[in-house]
Formats: sequence, structure tokens, C-alpha cells
Amino acid sequence: MVEIAVANYSRVLISPSQILHPLSLHSRRSPKVNKFCISAEKERRRVGALVASASSTQAFNRAGSVQPLPRNELDCSRAGKATAKGRVFFLDVNPLCYEGSRPSLSNFGHWISIFFSQVCHSDPVIAVFDGERGNEHRQQLLPSYKAHRKKYQRRYTSPSRKTALSHFGRSTQVIRDFLQKCNVPVMQVEGHEADDIIATLVDQVLEKGYRAVIASPDKDFKQLISEDVQIVMPVPELGRWSFYTLKHYVAQYNCDPCSDLSLRCILGDEVDGVPGLQHLAPAFGRKTAIKLLKKHGSLESLLNAAAVRTVGKQYAQEALTKHAEHLRRNYEVLALKRDVNVFLQEDLLVERNKCNDPGALTDLFFHLQDMEKISRPNRSYASSGSSSKSLLPHTICFSYVKTFMSLVPHL
Repeated sequence: MVEIAVANYSRVLISPSQILHPLSLHSRRSPKVNKFCISAEKERRRVGALVASASSTQAFNRAGSVQPLPRNELDCSRAGKATAKGRVFFLDVNPLCYEGSRPSLSNFGHWISIFFSQVCHSDPVIAVFDGERGNEHRQQLLPSYKAHRKKYQRRYTSPSRKTALSHFGRSTQVIRDFLQKCNVPVMQVEGHEADDIIATLVDQVLEKGYRAVIASPDKDFKQLISEDVQIVMPVPELGRWSFYTLKHYVAQYNCDPCSDLSLRCILGDEVDGVPGLQHLAPAFGRKTAIKLLKKHGSLESLLNAAAVRTVGKQYAQEALTKHAEHLRRNYEVLALKRDVNVFLQEDLLVERNKCNDPGALTDLFFHLQDMEKISRPNRSYASSGSSSKSLLPHTICFSYVKTFMSLVPHL
């Protein structure tokens, strides 16, 4: 058991997770600054004040202007304040640190700034990281599981890359420090993926009478959707977060979320490297899978029925009986675990103090700017050409950040 101090509240015991929490909830007061002063430190503070009064999200906006949440989604994001049940947000950190398949600290800065300003407001937020060797168990079952994904912390392979990539490798700690400043506790459990930790904590939150909102682009969380569990996803095409509810799920798939896991076991998950039944039986598609699951309820019930009688057309019957073990393995790989040894205390479910957000976002912005300066001499080793794809991942957004900075004196 590990004893930790949680802000200004009583001490709690958390075991065996690793959890970080800010030691202070006091905001930093930005002094008045002479607008003609060119001191670097004063300039930093001035930008922080401007970010606070205007919009912190502009510093990370890559499309020129972030579209705000539509009125119905803004109402949805504030619904917790008008209902008896409070909301708890679970932030799935790792996917936000990537742009496509490439690690990108700028991508995290972009989405987290919008998340704080437009989505979670002062509701409690708990950030969750993947634990070390978190997907080891699933990769033992299925070696192709997430085998194509690049690790966030890179290794340099030549002296010319050493400086930039060694700084880049510290990005995880930068994110942790940023979340602490924003009064967001951080959880990580060795040997478990963030998905499993969040699934376990969601059950605990529901038992305490709260509603849960999972902030993640990961579709694995759709198996958790219910009246009291929602997902809020970053939508790059729109430049904003969008809520995904039980109503959206039924409209999209025309089936109950309880069948989501069974459906994905049959169809597979190309992103996670989980092959579906279509690779073995091409005629067995989504329509057939949904039809059979609606009738039998779950994958296990369907497989048990197919073992003793005919459940559909000949191709479906043969596929289910011949590849039953393949489907059961998919189920074990894709099912989120809800028994991770981590416990959530009431002390972490208090309203989040967001006074530090502007200063923390400003510090993150200047860190990104420093990373840009460090990476400049090393751009030549990336790939030929002048497109943004040839730059290091953390430099992709800086043309837009610089545009924002050029406008700061005129705001």
C-alpha cells in the first residue's frame, strides 16, 4: 500500500497503482506587464495572461479556427450540473500523443487545450497511462496485436539524432507535469493497458452514483457504453471533441452495445491487428453477424448454439463451427478487463480547480517552442522534401503556433 497526499485533502491509500496528484491548487497570479518590455520572462507571463483572457486553444490550433461544440453538444457536456448524478472524466492519454501512427507532443497539446476549455470544464478528470508491458498478455495470445505501433519514446540510432530525440523521449514526463499543474491525478498500473484500468474505474464510479465520460478516440470503449457511460472523441476533421452516447451507438449499428464486443470479435479489428472471420470466411460479413447476434445475444451463446444445431445458412454454420476457437481467442484479446487491482477514492472525485490551466498551457506552449528550436539543426535526417511530414512529430503544428504568436501583440 502506498500513502499519498492528495492536494489539500486527507491522505488516501492507493494500491498498487502509481498515481500523481498536484500538491497545490493555488493558481499563479500574472503581474501586469509593460507591453513595450522585451524581457523574455515578462513576455512569457504576458502571453500567459493573453491565453487566459482569449482562448488557450488557439495556441495549438492547426486549422486556423477551432469549431466550437454545437449547442446540443455543449448542453450535453454541461448536463452533469443539471442532474443529480455528477460526471467523472477519464482521459486516455496515450492515443492523444500520436498523430496517425507517429508520436506527437503537439497533438496532445492541441487536443488537451480544447478538452479543458470546451468539454470537461471543472468536472473531475482522471488521466490514465498505459502501464509498462501493458499489452504483453494480449500479445502472447495474439502476436499481431498492436505489433505495428511505434513506441512513444524513441531511441536515437546516430549521434546526429541524439540531441533532438533525447529531448523528445522526455515528452511523457512533460505531459505528467502538465497534468499535475492542471490538478488532474494520473494513474498507471504496471502490466495493464489504460483501457483495462479505465474499464475497472468506470465500474467503481458507477457504483458510487456518478456518470462516467471516457475521453478517447479508441473504439474499444464502445463496449462500455450505457445510459451512464459516454465517450467523447476528438474529431480531427471538425477540429473539436464530439460526444458519443448510447443513442448514437444504436443509430450507427442498430444493435445493443452489449453485442459490440461480440460483433468486433467476428469482424476483427484491423487497427489493433486482430483478424476477423472475413479473413477465413469472406461471405461472413457485418449483416450476417448482426442478424445472428440479435437472435442469440452474445458470441458465446451463438457458438454454443452452432455446436448443436444449425443457426443460419451453410457458410455461416461452417464458419462458426470450424473457427470457434479463433473467435474465442479474439474475445479474450478484445474484452476489456474490469478486475485490475486499482481502487478509486472519493478524494479524487472533487471538482477540478482549473485556475492553473492558462499558466500550464502557456508553459507547455513554450516547451514546444523550445523543442522546435532544438530540432531545427536535425531536420535533414528526416525525409527529403519540404512538407510538414518530413519534420519531427513535435514540430508539425508550429507553423500555426507561430502564426498565433505573431498575432499576440495585436490581441
